[in-house]
Amino acid sequence: MAIANIICIKWGSLFGPEYVNRLYSGVRRNINADVRFFCMTEHSEGFHPDIEVLDLPTEPFLERMNAALAVANRQGAMRKTSLFRQGLIPDLEGPILGFDLDVVITGDLTPIWEMAPGKVAMRHDWVEARKGRPTGHGSVFRFDPQLHGYLYDELAENPYEEVEKARGSEQRYTSHKAMERGDFDYIPGDLVVSFKHGCLDLPPMNYLRPPKLPDSARVVCFHGRPKMTEAVDGYHRSLLRWSQPAQWLKEHWITRAEGDLGKSFASS
Repeated sequence: MAIANIICIKWGSLFGPEYVNRLYSGVRRNINADVRFFCMTEHSEGFHPDIEVLDLPTEPFLERMNAALAVANRQGAMRKTSLFRQGLIPDLEGPILGFDLDVVITGDLTPIWEMAPGKVAMRHDWVEARKGRPTGHGSVFRFDPQLHGYLYDELAENPYEEVEKARGSEQRYTSHKAMERGDFDYIPGDLVVSFKHGCLDLPPMNYLRPPKLPDSARVVCFHGRPKMTEAVDGYHRSLLRWSQPAQWLKEHWITRAEGDLGKSFASS
């Protein structure tokens, strides 16, 4: 069976190890391939032993990159570009499917893994799409380090200029850089959905009906608010985003992961 290379990045203390473990469980339960799962981090305590840890690097261009990010008020926003360095994983073969930690796997990932070979793939950003602008969303991304090492190299060569051009947005930098080379394809929007835009009704129906899980959804993204921990029990801090508890979220994100990995790894 083919091997699916999966990667995420975790820095700081915002997300605990259970986020990485639950993502690992969600992927391996929902893809028609053997899974090799990597996490780039400075804190790997509590990870499932099958997760391969990559040290979070201090890039030689970090100071210049951070200076540009400070102007854009987007501190830390470009750390993910370290994943694009060619040779990061010496024995790697084939592409990598990457995820942010604030996503939940809800269906078969194989179509995303297999689509558009040789290209960078991301979902169209929801806000940018509404405005008619061509920017990918960074919550789910597929790339091949052997083919797309320029995503790292060009930032390393001109960090201030590239960050300034991308207005401090890693997803804008990544998707636009690939588009410039004819190297980009969109992941179908019905496969990667937004909780607040695709699962949650607008007022007043969000008060009357629980959040729905679209039938075709393979990944649900929790960008902005509410986050997964808030949506599981119901979110009541916003009239627009008010929601009843999402039972399907608890099932896919917590219950099935605990059944797969055990509570010691999948519980918070």
